[in-house]
Amino acid sequence: MAEEKEKTVIINGAEHNAADLSQEQVVLLNHVADLENKIRQISFNLEQAHGGRSHFMALLTASLEAKAEPEQKEASAE
Repeated sequence: MAEEKEKTVIINGAEHNAADLSQEQVVLLNHVADLENKIRQISFNLEQAHGGRSHFMALLTASLEAKAEPEQKEASAE
């Protein structure tokens, strides 16, 4: 039977054997890992929100410019 490699985690640059962590340390490690995932998800959502805002701002700007063009043509025709 093949030897199982012990699970290790790296915390602040130091490698730790997962089996040596206390139950409290495992819970804290799980919190940190979950929060890192949430930060990645929030960053992703923020990037999407910025892109969406830019898109709708471009549509709004184009709409305002299109509305202003006929008014400018009418004013120059008088």
